[in-house]
Amino acid sequence: MSFTFSVARLRQELAWPVLRANLFAGITVGIVALPLSMALAIASGVAPQHGLYTAIIAGIVTALCGGSRVNISGPTAAFVVILLPITHLYGLGGLVISGLMAGVILVAMGAAKLGRFIEVVPYPVTVGFTSGIAVVIATFQIKDFFGLEIASLEGHYLQNLLGIVRALPTLHFADLFTGAVTLAVLLLWARRKSGIPPQLIGLIVGTGLAWLMSLIFADFHVVTIGSRFQYTIDGVAGSGIPPFAPAFVWPWELPDASGKPVGLSFGLLNTLLGSALAIAMLGALESLLCAVIADGMAGTRHDPNRELIGQGIGNIVAPFFGGVPATAAIARTATNIRAGATSPVSSVVHGVFILVAILLLAKLLAYLPMAALAALLLRVAWNMSEAKHFFRIVRVAPGDDKAILLTCFSMTVLFDMTVAVAVGISLAALLFIRRSIEQAGSTRLKPHEHQRVEGLPDYVAIYDVNGPLFFGAAHKALKSLGDVGKDTRVVILDMPDVTMLDMTAIITLEELTKHMARNRIHVIVNQLSQRMITKLQRAGVAAPGGNVEFSSSLEQALVRASELHVRLRTAMPV
Repeated sequence: MSFTFSVARLRQELAWPVLRANLFAGITVGIVALPLSMALAIASGVAPQHGLYTAIIAGIVTALCGGSRVNISGPTAAFVVILLPITHLYGLGGLVISGLMAGVILVAMGAAKLGRFIEVVPYPVTVGFTSGIAVVIATFQIKDFFGLEIASLEGHYLQNLLGIVRALPTLHFADLFTGAVTLAVLLLWARRKSGIPPQLIGLIVGTGLAWLMSLIFADFHVVTIGSRFQYTIDGVAGSGIPPFAPAFVWPWELPDASGKPVGLSFGLLNTLLGSALAIAMLGALESLLCAVIADGMAGTRHDPNRELIGQGIGNIVAPFFGGVPATAAIARTATNIRAGATSPVSSVVHGVFILVAILLLAKLLAYLPMAALAALLLRVAWNMSEAKHFFRIVRVAPGDDKAILLTCFSMTVLFDMTVAVAVGISLAALLFIRRSIEQAGSTRLKPHEHQRVEGLPDYVAIYDVNGPLFFGAAHKALKSLGDVGKDTRVVILDMPDVTMLDMTAIITLEELTKHMARNRIHVIVNQLSQRMITKLQRAGVAAPGGNVEFSSSLEQALVRASELHVRLRTAMPV
């Protein structure tokens, strides 16, 4: 049946109207991804071709192995904050090995079925991350946008910001003019709602105008990809982007920060593990968030665990072709869907389009001004900044959510994403635990407070126990149960609203029931789910012949309490 379905599905997707729509979508998103991939590679501290290699290899492999039919994967702005420090410290070799390690982690996360868990990361955490990343990316583009004379941007954010401010007197009018024109065209063309991507129009106008101005004015010179980047492959030297397809290479043979092969050792893997974890966590968040948005736009339904595995495989394969870490990109995926994509065919076409562009247009791509690419990334930074949502959370959210938002934002900007991911997820977990603890509690029901216990005898105490009973909440919820009246002989724990019972809660209940047994008090647990009753029985809390038993209704518990009281009063064995 599955084979018949697969063949039928294949025939449907290869039907010319569907195939044509996906071919068009793939070419459209390829036009968008081509300059973005180069710009993001440069922003990550590596040569532009490595961004293109990533878009080709990771884009195709992830689409074929992932759980979303329309996601477009490749280098993304979200990774820049993590990748740039790795490049400065460990070079291209350390960067691709970090991506390879992150890919293994992503596959393990998908195999462990953590896809749904990733999707429940609180909104203030994701907005804090993305807004912080946007600020850092935008700040780092000032150098090329204004043509400032700065050797490199290394170190902490405030240190780099101070260096940029000090370098402002060195700005070059030609670069600023080119960047401003490109940015203006990007913004204006985007408002036209045209089918032609604004990135293409912006770069054509910006590059063309810069070339024209250089012909008119002798001193009008802009920094381009060709003037900044050079390559030597098999003895062939050139500038800009090598006009060759990505070739297989062992990641550990790529250069470190000093230009020597980075090598492979346990020490290096141990050093890069924290960065790899941050890349994997952020990649998982980005890809699944992108898949959710894509489902809403395209009416599809993704498999989150398969998507994590696909992203992992893409990040495992890409480093062997010089690719940097990749994940699904929301902007490119949205472009893909709006262009009519319905299947992974569009992502494959997008990768093939970029490959053809490398082979045929490498010399032309070398003329792209760095200021124009900086303008492109400034637009990307603004789109991912979530400024509207950021200020809305600050304005209307509860205090805890505001604190998490601002903490994640400041950690991302002032420190690095490795620290920000760890702190953000930890704060979100602590907030969840605290709110869960607040839901847990126990209240003694009094006869005049509840119609069902009207006329309750003095020897029976009923406690309404609520919420999840886990390590943070068990003691709080159950501590009042140890202080019952001296005439009490039966305690009924009414627990229909208990949703969780962990080992801490089981031990707490065990100690409580032992204390009551010493005082000849019997315990009836009412309306606890069978799954949790089994847990208590396995732990020996409700052993046969003990002072703990279970009931399925409050009425049954009250009848049983009366029987127990008669037996206790006449000294009969229970």
